[in-house]
Amino acid sequence: MILNRNKLYLILLIACLAGYIWLYFGFENNITENNSVEVCAIKYVTNIPCPSCGSSRSVISLLKADFIGAFKFNPLGYLIAVIMLITPIWALTDIINKKQTLFDFYLKIEKYIRNPNIAIPLILLIITNWIWNIVKEL
Repeated sequence: MILNRNKLYLILLIACLAGYIWLYFGFENNITENNSVEVCAIKYVTNIPCPSCGSSRSVISLLKADFIGAFKFNPLGYLIAVIMLITPIWALTDIINKKQTLFDFYLKIEKYIRNPNIAIPLILLIITNWIWNIVKEL
């Protein structure tokens, strides 16, 4: 699939919108208190949490200014929260100004991450996070 600017921006904006809706319902239902979210297909099938399990609860904890709780649920929540804050603003700014700075940034990051010297440590971090999720029985 060839990804152009418009496709990327549409995918990112839809993903952010879906994420905002998911967070709204999670925030309203107080999922950080009762830990009742079970939408992960990997955990549902294998009973083993995936590397991103706890990310929703982490972002919701950040919204509640519970920074330690957010980290305990899943440190990836910090990255997800930053992406969900910056991406829509950046994409809409590009669309309004008829530019593609976000798209260019995406292409640079994608190329950068494909470098084995970067990719391998990132993969090891994700595996470490996954092991941590399993150990803490998320």
